[in-house]
Amino acid sequence: MVLAELIAIKERELAARKPVVITCCLAAGCLSSAGQAVKEALDQAVKTASLDAEVEVRGVGCMRLCCEGPLVFIDPPGTLYQQVKPEDAASLVGTVRGGTTHVARGEPNHPFFARQMSIVLENSGFMDPERIEAYIARDGYLAVRNVLREMTPAEVVSEITRSGLRGRGGAGYPTGLKWSTVAKTSSAKKYVICNADEGDPGAFMDRSVLESDPHRVLEGMIIAAYAVGADQGYIYVRAEYPLAISRLQTAIRQAKQLGLLGSGVFESPFNFNLDIRIGAGAFVCGEETALMASVEGRRGQPRPRPPFPAESGLFGQPTLINNVETFACVPPILRRGAEWFAAIGTERSKGTKVFALAGKVKHTGLIEVPMGMTLREIVQDMGGGVPDGGQIKAVQTGGPSGGCIPAAHLDTPVDYESLGRLGSIMGSGGMIVMDQQDNMVDVARFFMEFCKDESCGKCVPCRAGTVQMHALLCRLLARQATARDLAKLEELCDLVRNTSLCGLGITAPNPVLSTLRFFRQEYLDLLAPEPWKPATPPAPLPGLG
Repeated sequence: MVLAELIAIKERELAARKPVVITCCLAAGCLSSAGQAVKEALDQAVKTASLDAEVEVRGVGCMRLCCEGPLVFIDPPGTLYQQVKPEDAASLVGTVRGGTTHVARGEPNHPFFARQMSIVLENSGFMDPERIEAYIARDGYLAVRNVLREMTPAEVVSEITRSGLRGRGGAGYPTGLKWSTVAKTSSAKKYVICNADEGDPGAFMDRSVLESDPHRVLEGMIIAAYAVGADQGYIYVRAEYPLAISRLQTAIRQAKQLGLLGSGVFESPFNFNLDIRIGAGAFVCGEETALMASVEGRRGQPRPRPPFPAESGLFGQPTLINNVETFACVPPILRRGAEWFAAIGTERSKGTKVFALAGKVKHTGLIEVPMGMTLREIVQDMGGGVPDGGQIKAVQTGGPSGGCIPAAHLDTPVDYESLGRLGSIMGSGGMIVMDQQDNMVDVARFFMEFCKDESCGKCVPCRAGTVQMHALLCRLLARQATARDLAKLEELCDLVRNTSLCGLGITAPNPVLSTLRFFRQEYLDLLAPEPWKPATPPAPLPGLG
């Protein structure tokens, strides 16, 4: 593969575009609502109307407004249709020739769409994720070509560092610093791993990116491998994502056929092989040392650090681990420059962030917004607020490792530092809205039950502490706990947070601590009175026996 071939593929793809394109969402959410049947019905309707020469029906990745799926978009004129059924296909195709349809229309100018800034999701909903030619037509793999031909590995690391990109997996560690640490090691064998073990309840960002734009992740990993000196990569995906796995397998096969993976990438001296490893769904395998143990064929359990993976990781070799969204940010940074990316967001949180907006909100789905946008803008303006005129009570960010932010703090900017000050975290991007009907003690119990069940059991504070905290929360909800039990719960939170081995145990108390901080009265209202004890009798007077 050389530049001329890349350009030729792009030109052929653009020349083949038909005057009208009907896109149908074939991501997991819409597929679960008969999206594939809608696509097939549209194909048949185009044939029946003899519009094959004028109209292309294209299956695409996530179109974001998941609550209204299956979604269909017709361009021109640029109309979005919601909750489409297979029997609607004929009338939708008829609109191409001026016909009418009863199918509900979406609002492309609604804040849900208008307030988004697409970097990671720039291809999502526009291209067929199972065709590498479609990705190349949108400047796919151009960044790899330019990097291999025009930049040294050190220059690539410098560009990522200057962009201000931070890891999107939760901790927000500076990506350039992590890359430079791996690059500086002298080992002859290094690895690159994509952490796609997305396990937070309510989170589906990484899954959607892999289903909608798998080549973007591959391209980011190729660039990272060149920058740090690795020749082998792994994508670790949980088995619950069969569609993402299938599309990744297709993407890897296509990239190998075009010489973009394997020996001599882009006819350069650089070699890079990539394989998929499928996890069994253990939440703890999202922790990097447990993930590496699983890739090696061992039980997924964390180990103490140091040494860190950048020094001694997979099979004892230097290893770079980033999550799906982090790798997806890399190609546009290399195409458009570090300064462009660094100009988006806040002083310390650069670029955009993808969130899965769910819960008690009108418009649930996938959004990508600049860092620094407030929770109020996201939840009320873009999400439409609580349905039926309800009131927002709290927004939970960061999954089981995060915290619950009350409505009084909705004007908080969404960035790493601001959320941290409120006792929550960005996490991988889950965002769950709660209304006044939600009991915050029960919310804390739900997340503690998840952590209890997902603890790997290796360290006592997490293994036993989460069980005891869950039991105390259950006692509270049963109105059997006393003030002493509440004090014990807070003591346990502090112990588990400060003595657990890995991030699962360290952050497991966050939902409890944040709800205690902002909704303490709900805990106090559930307390039972202290058991009655007779007063201690007074000591007898001297000389009276």
